[in-house]
Amino acid sequence: MNNSQPTVAPVIETQRTILRAHRLDDFDAYVAMWADPAVTRFIGGKPRTREESWMRFLRHAGLWSLLGYGFWAIEDKATGRFVGEAGFHDLKRDIEPPIEGIPEAGWALAPAVHGAGLATEVVGRILAWGEETFGRARTVCIIDPENIASLNVAGKVGYREVLRTTYHDAPTVLLERLS
Repeated sequence: MNNSQPTVAPVIETQRTILRAHRLDDFDAYVAMWADPAVTRFIGGKPRTREESWMRFLRHAGLWSLLGYGFWAIEDKATGRFVGEAGFHDLKRDIEPPIEGIPEAGWALAPAVHGAGLATEVVGRILAWGEETFGRARTVCIIDPENIASLNVAGKVGYREVLRTTYHDAPTVLLERLS
């Protein structure tokens, strides 16, 4: 979905969360999440610096503006706190087989909310948005084969393993979902 008009993340909700555009006041919580080894263990393998987090944070606005889709900040309805992010991107990854041009789902949550079923709730909602937006389309995701929690989430929302490959010299599972 390429739009000629700039797009920002629409606000959508789940039972326990508000999914919205990232805001500058999310940044410190964002930095803390991406500096936590429990979050980065399977996503990049090492905690991110504040500078690395800033570059990734800026990417969110660019994805929405250029592609018409991107990642949402996940806000806990009960507390108003930033607790993670989820959405779709196209990162022009150097991966075989190529997935360029296919919306790639991704998600990451702060350790304080791990294990509460929030990822499944949020990913289910972004996929519903994707179906409304992309129509009946294929989406993909890539997950570290040791990341059992995310593989379980992916399976619960309808992703199926396509193959095992490598990305940045690390084993990676490519999954797809046909809506």
